[in-house]
Amino acid sequence: MFISYAEADADWAALLADRLRSDGVRVFFDRCSLRPGDVVVHQLEAAMRGSRHGIQIVGPLTMTEAWARQEYAALVQASTGHGMRLIPVLCGDADIPPFAATRVWMDFRKLSGDAFNEKAAELARVLRGEERVRTGHPERELLDLVRPPSRRSPTEPTPASFVVCYARADAGYGEGLVDHLARADLPAWSLGDLTWGDDYLWTIRQRLRHALAVVVLMSPEAEESEDVTREILEGQRHSREFFPILLRGDRNYLLASSWYFDARNGQLPGPEELRLLRRLHPRSAGVDRSPVGAPVMPPPPAARARGPARAALAPAVRGRTSLSRLEALLAEREFEHADLLTTTLLLESVGRLDTGWLRRADGRRLPDALLSEIDGLWARFSDETHGFRAQARRALLGGGRHADFMALSVAYGWRGSAADAVPTYQDFVRRSGGHGFFPTLRNPQSERYVDWYDQWTETVLAVHLRLREEGRVR
Repeated sequence: MFISYAEADADWAALLADRLRSDGVRVFFDRCSLRPGDVVVHQLEAAMRGSRHGIQIVGPLTMTEAWARQEYAALVQASTGHGMRLIPVLCGDADIPPFAATRVWMDFRKLSGDAFNEKAAELARVLRGEERVRTGHPERELLDLVRPPSRRSPTEPTPASFVVCYARADAGYGEGLVDHLARADLPAWSLGDLTWGDDYLWTIRQRLRHALAVVVLMSPEAEESEDVTREILEGQRHSREFFPILLRGDRNYLLASSWYFDARNGQLPGPEELRLLRRLHPRSAGVDRSPVGAPVMPPPPAARARGPARAALAPAVRGRTSLSRLEALLAEREFEHADLLTTTLLLESVGRLDTGWLRRADGRRLPDALLSEIDGLWARFSDETHGFRAQARRALLGGGRHADFMALSVAYGWRGSAADAVPTYQDFVRRSGGHGFFPTLRNPQSERYVDWYDQWTETVLAVHLRLREEGRVR
């Protein structure tokens, strides 16, 4: 294990190195590991190449020292090049540094005595490769900092599991739910499984990409959480199944058209709900499975006369989204997430979140100001490549027939020709490089039902007829 530090933190680094050695960790610490006559640079490079783990000690002055910056750069390269686990460790009065924003860091600030020793022992267990005890309480709200895009390709298969997403306030129920699913022999993963040094943005995205289903705990705190919002959008982007659980308040606006389990009394999912989840688990034996293409979860409220008893008391979904979230996503060039949120904004503005699609009459009620603001944001952050005006430059809507939708979908790059089948949203957005592709107005949550294509068609026609009537796309 390699320790990098700034000279100002040398004494503290030596204390940590001694403590880790006493816990059975092999440590390369230059003050003790270098011998007279060694070529320092060569020995440091060899130590990094031979280390499975690297610790970057972060003190108040770390990034002001040129040597510390160079060592950090080398550690980052080692972590991406040959899989070294890089763990930022905060000490003294250090602030959370931007360079640690994508990794789960350890906080040693103001620790001494037994508290320091206990924390160091926990770090030693991770470095020795021992299984970490689930705490269920990550040291911070993991996605609240800068979110640089994670474009890494997977280096190894990600195990498929049920991914449980929750806000900090709901961690107790969330971790209890993970244990509950494990006792039912259903694999589950949550933030509580992250350990120090994990590239959490990449890890969470990979888990969601391969999720058997995304279990979202719905509460007012989750509604306000940027973390939970992005996790839902990422799951929708990959056309995952959702299993929402309502703990408090109203349903999450992004899942308003989905079936959900009512847990406002604190109960955990029972036999009926576990049966639904087992149908998504390929290793579950002796359970019935749906035919290919059939929905596993019950249909949304608008598509059934009667559903599970717990859905009968469904609270209304009130409008709470804002253009600021859309702007943030577009500024980060998260176009797929922004695309899904755009559709949600339009549905919300006319009270159609529950159904997940628009009728022609709904299109006439779309606020003119909202359409203009959405189009302006897409144009500004895509250099005029996307947005309603960009689409109008490719093709204008005719009379509003289904044949007119087909012409638009070819012109915008949604399909190669009228004869092409339309794939799932996950595959659909892979061809999104063309001008005018976004916004698509698709709702992946409806795509497991037989009439999803007609609903998408009607939504696109409703919006574009409104735009034509208002002269916004001339």
